[in-house]
Amino acid sequence: MKEATGELNMTVVTVVAIAAVAAFFYAFIWPSIQANIENSTKCSSAMNCTDCDGKTCKCVYMDGDTAEDVTCPDNSNT
Repeated sequence: MKEATGELNMTVVTVVAIAAVAAFFYAFIWPSIQANIENSTKCSSAMNCTDCDGKTCKCVYMDGDTAEDVTCPDNSNT
């Protein structure tokens, strides 16, 4: 009976640890990944890129009728 209790305790510890790692990922890491994906998508569809300084450019992204300013990497040298 003691073995079964020990295995149950380890199962509970494992489940709690996995839940803690998942909560940390979704609270802290996932928002930055999602923001980077959104910015990459907007930069690939951006137009009117101006004010390039060698590393970044200021571009305009059109989302329907709404214009949004985005900062994109300068790809003019590639």
